[in-house]
Amino acid sequence: MSTDAVELKKLVKQLQTASSHQDITSILRTLKKDYRVNEAILRESKAGLAVGKLRTHASKDVADLAKELVKQWKTEVEQAKAAVAGGKPSVSVSTAVKKSTNGAASTTPKTPTAPSANMRTMKGDGVNGGTGDKTRDRCIELVYDALATDSGAPVDLLLQKSKAIEAAVYADIGGTSQPYPTKMRSLFVNLKDKNNPSLREAVASGDIPVDKFVLMTSQEMASEERKKADEAIKQQNLFNSLGAEEQQAETTAFQCSKCKQRKCRYRQAQTRSADEPMTTFVTCVNCGNRWKFS
Repeated sequence: MSTDAVELKKLVKQLQTASSHQDITSILRTLKKDYRVNEAILRESKAGLAVGKLRTHASKDVADLAKELVKQWKTEVEQAKAAVAGGKPSVSVSTAVKKSTNGAASTTPKTPTAPSANMRTMKGDGVNGGTGDKTRDRCIELVYDALATDSGAPVDLLLQKSKAIEAAVYADIGGTSQPYPTKMRSLFVNLKDKNNPSLREAVASGDIPVDKFVLMTSQEMASEERKKADEAIKQQNLFNSLGAEEQQAETTAFQCSKCKQRKCRYRQAQTRSADEPMTTFVTCVNCGNRWKFS
């Protein structure tokens, strides 16, 4: 392995252990500015997975920079493949190319191939399911296309995960008759969700094991944003239903955590077993903030 490739792996390890968003953004900028990659080096260093996870980071700066870097790497991988297909020299399959200080590559320059306007797919990556069963191969392709939507992960990793997911569903159901197609379609739809990149990254990286993933419900696979929205709706409905028939009393005994005012309305309801204390639901008259306690 070249010195530059070793440096890249060190940077990836630093990225995975960095605690502050300042350190993370500094490493991401270095990766974006100083390195070119290809599929082989992404596979070996696991850089694609490490950076991909950061696209949902709490810090907007980190998330935006990670998205830019993943997009850049996808373009570079496509260019390397196009160069090989066209018989042109490209980056060595085992070497990351470190750029010079003026931004140009220190070895073979990039092939001036425009990035594909289409999202990454199984057909575009030139692989197939290989089971010999059209239905199963089509389902493997669907899962692969979903995992690869915005991923910089190597082909063999995505293919391995896609095959493992399909095989787990096939073994659980015992064939390709219902509910096999329905289950595979559900997994595809949830993986393909453009607002849930963290699910794709977790499945591809192994953070969510295949045997667990195929048993998850749509609610369990939902993004954190979706879960928070659903919980907010649930709490709103709970407030609306439990107190609909009860008179709310005004009090100054409670202080709102948002506006710090003490003018509130409250009601109580027995939401648990009879030997448990009642739940008190409080609404701030000033700002409308709601909370509860037992």
